[in-house]
Amino acid sequence: MYNEGLEKIHIDLPNHWAIGGESFWATPLGNDLFRLENVPFYAYGLNFHDVVKATSDSDELIPEIRELVELSGHRTFRVFFEKSIDRQNQETILDSMKELTISYERANGIFFSLDMQPNGNYQDVFDRLDELEKENILGFETCEARIEGSFDDLLEED
Repeated sequence: MYNEGLEKIHIDLPNHWAIGGESFWATPLGNDLFRLENVPFYAYGLNFHDVVKATSDSDELIPEIRELVELSGHRTFRVFFEKSIDRQNQETILDSMKELTISYERANGIFFSLDMQPNGNYQDVFDRLDELEKENILGFETCEARIEGSFDDLLEED
């Protein structure tokens, strides 16, 4: 990624099942506003190109996302391929979804974050992922906010 002019911002995710926080590349817009320049892998309720307010508690810390200011219209899905699906097949499957206005970023050998452009059809993408899940090719989740006013996951119940 070409990141000249971008800044790192962060979100704490203390309740998340996989990670305690996530960093993003963002375009500074002034007045503590930033436009996200990558697809979230862990945060809920945030999407590519959303505008957020982020401030820092000290000069030594990168800004923390405090609130969502403007939705971009992009939507995020997360995909976990079954381990038996090799890298080439994963990418073939995801490339076949480009007609649904999907692009993707790889986190590791099986985990991807998918971005649906604002002109995409959410239900069509959901239905396609649901078909692949029923075929035991992958698991997926949608990334709407889980807790109002938070970007974190729900607390796990004991």
